[in-house]
Amino acid sequence: MTEKRDELAIVLSGEAGQGVNTIENLLTHVLKQAGYYVFANKEYMSRIRGGCNSTLIRVSKQAVAAFVEHIDILIPLNELSLPHLKHRITEDTLVVGPGELLAAGQEAGIVSDDQCSEVSFDQIAKDAGSRLYANTAAAGLVFGVLGVEQGLIEGFFKERFASKGEEVQQGNIDAALKGYSEGSDLVAEGKISLDLSPSEERQNDLLMSGAQSVGLGAIAGGCNLIGSYPMSPATGVLIYLAQQAAKFGIAVEQVEDEIAAINMGIGAWFAGARALTTTSGGGFALMCEGMSLAGMFESPMVVHIAQRPGPATGLPTRTEQGDLELAVYAGHGEYPRIVLAPGSIEQAYETTRRAFEMADSLQVPVVILTDQFLMDSYNNVAGLKAPESPPENKIVETDADYKRYALTESGLSPRGIPGYGKGLVSLDSDTHDEAGHITEDLDIRNQMVEKRLARFNLIAELSIEPDLYGNSDARNILVAWGSTLEVAREALAKSGRDDIALLHFQQVFPIPPGAKDILAAADRVVSIELNATGQFSKLLKLHADARIDSQVLKYDGMPYSVEQVLTVLQNEFPEEA
Repeated sequence: MTEKRDELAIVLSGEAGQGVNTIENLLTHVLKQAGYYVFANKEYMSRIRGGCNSTLIRVSKQAVAAFVEHIDILIPLNELSLPHLKHRITEDTLVVGPGELLAAGQEAGIVSDDQCSEVSFDQIAKDAGSRLYANTAAAGLVFGVLGVEQGLIEGFFKERFASKGEEVQQGNIDAALKGYSEGSDLVAEGKISLDLSPSEERQNDLLMSGAQSVGLGAIAGGCNLIGSYPMSPATGVLIYLAQQAAKFGIAVEQVEDEIAAINMGIGAWFAGARALTTTSGGGFALMCEGMSLAGMFESPMVVHIAQRPGPATGLPTRTEQGDLELAVYAGHGEYPRIVLAPGSIEQAYETTRRAFEMADSLQVPVVILTDQFLMDSYNNVAGLKAPESPPENKIVETDADYKRYALTESGLSPRGIPGYGKGLVSLDSDTHDEAGHITEDLDIRNQMVEKRLARFNLIAELSIEPDLYGNSDARNILVAWGSTLEVAREALAKSGRDDIALLHFQQVFPIPPGAKDILAAADRVVSIELNATGQFSKLLKLHADARIDSQVLKYDGMPYSVEQVLTVLQNEFPEEA
């Protein structure tokens, strides 16, 4: 008898242009409305047509937000799907799709006859009126496996295609319900068995991507200008803020290049706005001089970098954590900056909001590091906490004797803006005196350098300390940062090990003061990173005097899976006999 599953890992795969993304969108929205926890993440190639893309959709009765290797139901839509995913197919994988694709997979030894079920989505679509409905039929099959209420499905398609007319609406509904019947048959035949029921509480959840969460966090942080040049995978933030611009009073500018983007942002902060630019590693490389300018101006600035594998163009649609050192050391000269790396969709919202507060309060550039995995993932979010009060700019009304760079004990000078008060607000990219006038006085040079660097003490007071998950008394520590949070959390929970704790950093520079004691007290410290050189481990050694006993590094462009991190826990922290 087929074992009952309390979760489904569904993978759909086809070539670019075949609508895999459309199916992901249909499934995640309907399944969330039906009351399930859902998580979706796509793997796609950097081409308009062809290749082999896939999407993983996890459906569960408990919160899930991590990538898994295993596949419960695989729906191949082109001849490359089975060869591309063969390393993830097991004897427990049910493969459903066109007969010719299944036959080719059997002939190649990838799948067996008893794990295959033939369903022609093209034929279902033709019968419903158009081959364009094949994606809808595939989605309908999944709905049938899960027994989603048919009225919910019909209502969704009527709303989704309201502008297309009744014929398109009904065609999609017919295709979905025929696919639904095929999915119900799989359950009735015992090919898949579920212990998975929806919850009404989930119906009110938000379904968000990482890109949307960063954008919403920027709005909560008071962002009122974004100037960016499109670059995958960061463009989703620009698109989201453009969609919300009219509602929240945001000026949106698609600029000519990344140099213009950061300079526009610095100029906007100078005028009293709260600006953001969003880019990826290659674009941020062009912003390095602008970062240094913000350092000399002592200007707030918020920069979002959605990382992807480099160098150069690299793998532009895959994921990596390879730009940490770029963010930490970007820009010539020495000046303070903060680098944040949210670990989840919920954190992406709050971390981005805080980035604006930190930038404004401390007059420093703040970099938010995400990656393709986090940007393109979707999952349920139970709710996001709105700010208790509107963001308040830390701007002073200047008097006639105002000095933009007045020397203070804290290193923080009052920030004025042009036109607000009687004073002259003078900036200069050269070394300058307290009034902002160019100087080559070497004593003043020393004072200004020390003044800027003194803000590292203020940053320490406002630092986001790392989160410790698991047994707080555990002497084995797994260190993670950024988007490896959720996969590490799930793997640790599945391991059942109480001798291991997870220490996750969402502020990666400067290293938060509290991290040093936690790491020093551990017997064994292992780090996981999505890069080839252990960039965060190097920062921990340099700035927290931390001992990293082992590094587990991955840099093939794919995220860690729960299974891989479970193996890390087993191999790096052997249980005592």
